[in-house]
Amino acid sequence: MSIENRIRHVRAYTLRGGGADYHDQDAGHWIDDHIATPMSVYPEYRQSRQSFGLNVLGTLVVEIEADDGTVGFAVTTAGELGAFIVEKHLARFVEGARVTDIEKMWDQMYRSTLFYGRKGVVLNAISAVDLALYDLLGKIRQEPVYALLGGPVRDELTMYATGARPDIAKKLGFIGGKMPLHHGPAEGEEGLRKNLEMIRDMREKVGDDFWLMLDCWMSLDLDYATRLAHGAAEYNLKWIEEALPPDDYWGYAKLKKQVPPKMLVTTGEHEATRWGFKLLLDMDCADIIQPDVGWCGGITELTKISAMADANGALVVPHGSSVYSYHFVVTRTNSPFAEFLMMHPTAEEIVPMFSPMLLGEPVPVNGKLKVPETPGFGVELNPALEKLRPYKH
Repeated sequence: MSIENRIRHVRAYTLRGGGADYHDQDAGHWIDDHIATPMSVYPEYRQSRQSFGLNVLGTLVVEIEADDGTVGFAVTTAGELGAFIVEKHLARFVEGARVTDIEKMWDQMYRSTLFYGRKGVVLNAISAVDLALYDLLGKIRQEPVYALLGGPVRDELTMYATGARPDIAKKLGFIGGKMPLHHGPAEGEEGLRKNLEMIRDMREKVGDDFWLMLDCWMSLDLDYATRLAHGAAEYNLKWIEEALPPDDYWGYAKLKKQVPPKMLVTTGEHEATRWGFKLLLDMDCADIIQPDVGWCGGITELTKISAMADANGALVVPHGSSVYSYHFVVTRTNSPFAEFLMMHPTAEEIVPMFSPMLLGEPVPVNGKLKVPETPGFGVELNPALEKLRPYKH
């Protein structure tokens, strides 16, 4: 590869007929079945997460083409809003740049969007560009992304499963199962009782040695989260995840002090950039931080977040994002295991997380996953899906 390889085109698409927004599932899917959310305070938005608009953004696909015709791509959740940001703003910092200048491109994209960005959809868009750049560089060099990051520190990934059926996950070989919380504070003592009964019943099904975790998806307050944690302690709950709104750093710091001694506090799925995670780490908010590589700023930023966490003695277990996190996790000693989202409607079978969008997506076997040696992230966009390019620069 010539160091002078430069980027010719940046293109941003949405998809019709499937995509990375795994929240956009058919009725009856476990991921949309009365799961506690910040909107659970309103009864009319309690039964379905799609009812309050969780699925409105849809998929963003970013393609980056080098001057030799090689194309890298990546996906995230940002949809048409993200496509506008990539085409109308971010592309100017990428087109014409050398394919190796990823750090410079990231810095320019971030600095130029400070006045309206910093988190949310803007960081999702930056993340997609960054991931596409790594995919492109890996394909040009004919190396997997993990080789660009220093190489693997283990032969395979050990996985836990997120879904409604940890008992099935145990039979499939996973080390643990993370369940969605169903009832928030607005559902009172009856809801709390049902939450604890769910944990108790699942513990009876999986036995004593299997990890059980609880995903609260930003739905609780400090008092309720503390009571829930103490009530779940007798069922050996391993961790309580994202219990509070992501900006409540002070609440997380208190919660970490108030949970039972052996229970972990985890969060970070909806946090972004090194600065957001520095607050979590400096304030001792969590035992495990969980950035999503498609939302926090991409591989470039995740590398910095992970280094900070390592220096603070915190583990980094990225939010499930398939190959985009697998290539990172396999290169980091402070990421000892990885998350697999059970996207089967009843969480009873292993299916690729981003199906039908990605082709060649690896899946765990007996709870283990070997990251493929194919160049880039090792996946291709399904050509059967219709790409729409709503904006062109």
